[in-house]
Amino acid sequence: MTGTVNLKGKVAAITGGTRGIGRGIAEILLSAGASVAINGRNPEKGQQALKEMDAGDRAIFISGDVKKQEDVEMFIGKTIEQFGKIDILVNNAGGSGGFAPVSKLSDEAWQEAASWILHSAFWATRAALQDMEPRGWGRIINISSVEGRQANKENVSHYITFKHALNGFTKAVALENGPKGITSNAISPGAIETDLMKEAGPAAAESAGITYQQFKENYAQDAAIKRLNTVDEVAGLSLFLCSDMGAGMTGAILPVDGGTAL
Repeated sequence: MTGTVNLKGKVAAITGGTRGIGRGIAEILLSAGASVAINGRNPEKGQQALKEMDAGDRAIFISGDVKKQEDVEMFIGKTIEQFGKIDILVNNAGGSGGFAPVSKLSDEAWQEAASWILHSAFWATRAALQDMEPRGWGRIINISSVEGRQANKENVSHYITFKHALNGFTKAVALENGPKGITSNAISPGAIETDLMKEAGPAAAESAGITYQQFKENYAQDAAIKRLNTVDEVAGLSLFLCSDMGAGMTGAILPVDGGTAL
């Protein structure tokens, strides 16, 4: 697909872009000619990502925590300061911790998930739209989850709730900005064994009384393809949505879940 999509001159900002899905999207957009700003909490991982992507001055890393409004707004501001504009926003960062049934879920875990998944996307989108609207072109992609389309896992009510909310936000942004040349879509991946899953998955599995291996296998068996999805499968769809070919798609919640949410 990269041979048919030319994003030269376009600027993308990707939250949580040093590894996993965000990193995969950054790499495919770079391969299509875009300039890319990635965000993450760990400066060492950020610099390592830049070194590995080897894109010269077309890639920058801006350190920050998306759960903090000031860091998100700084990320968008510095992207525009460095590259002069922002054409593509990928709200990729998002997760949860403190896994427990609703009756025992802490306020801290609930509010962390809200900021990590939903508030961060709102803060980034609001800031990016202010630059996109006057130029009449933009692509907003929210990385949702198969859990935003269903509720069949215990102890992750906060994650399920705010991924559902992210899908609603995606549609609201699409409605308001469709006439302005700006699209807003969400991708709902199935389970992908990213670094984040490796970090949070064992705790989620333990809360459900199963091993991490069983946790992964359950996701695989829920899918029609009987395996986990891959980063490249999500990145490929992201590239299409960023292209001129994707201009007619907005307000869509697009599954890359191997047929999990049938």
